[in-house]
Amino acid sequence: MTIYEGDINQTYEVERLNIREEILRRLEALGMNEGTKITVLNRKKNGACIIKVRGTRWAVGRKIASGILVKVPENE
Repeated sequence: MTIYEGDINQTYEVERLNIREEILRRLEALGMNEGTKITVLNRKKNGACIIKVRGTRWAVGRKIASGILVKVPENE
């Protein structure tokens, strides 16, 4: 499942990042790697997805959000 398909107020774990290399490197530099916990906070009408990563709120577009593959953490 992608983060864009995730439920609001649900926490997920990044399984894989399937996006362009330059965007991948930027997200990794900001702390989003495989195994990182992400909470979906909201989805906007224009396709943007508001997420919380390591205590920081991010807004990512639909294209990027659709490339972030996640799973429900095993301990939840």
